[in-house]
Amino acid sequence: MVIEIRQEGNAELHAICNLIETAFADMRESDHQEHLLVDRLHKSDTYIPELSLVAKTDNGKIVGYILLTKVDIVSESGAQTSLAVAPLAVLPEYQNRGIGGMLLKEAHKRAVALGYETAVLLGHKDYYPRFGYRKAIEYGIEFPFDVPSEYCQVIELIPDALKSVNGIVRYPAVFFE
Repeated sequence: MVIEIRQEGNAELHAICNLIETAFADMRESDHQEHLLVDRLHKSDTYIPELSLVAKTDNGKIVGYILLTKVDIVSESGAQTSLAVAPLAVLPEYQNRGIGGMLLKEAHKRAVALGYETAVLLGHKDYYPRFGYRKAIEYGIEFPFDVPSEYCQVIELIPDALKSVNGIVRYPAVFFE
């Protein structure tokens, strides 16, 4: 099976939302609202079309999706723009085939090309570290959610990008609607 990673097409949002809903359906940690968040993010000023990517099979089926949107890491000395990975989703029958990793790596590459240096996420403590994510608290970065710190993660897309960055991740209001 050949997988193509590319930017989301104009008429694919409905299929993407269905994919996300299916991918998160059996996850007990989920609030099952991820597809609604993606729809809201597409209409917000934090949306970056170049960082809304799909994974398609050689027969044209969308089997995976990733979205990175703008957030800030805010400290007493100011705010640093970062990206939030939300969500990364792969249809259950296509999981454990490396598609999530392909989406993540391509999103990172495109983010760097657009000038972004870091990304944050709330995610599985054993999955994301294999792609370079580390506990955000190790960098003095906190999340505004009541979750264990091992799920709050960050990556330097550019070496030493977090050298002088710390503070609290500020998600746009669209994340909480």
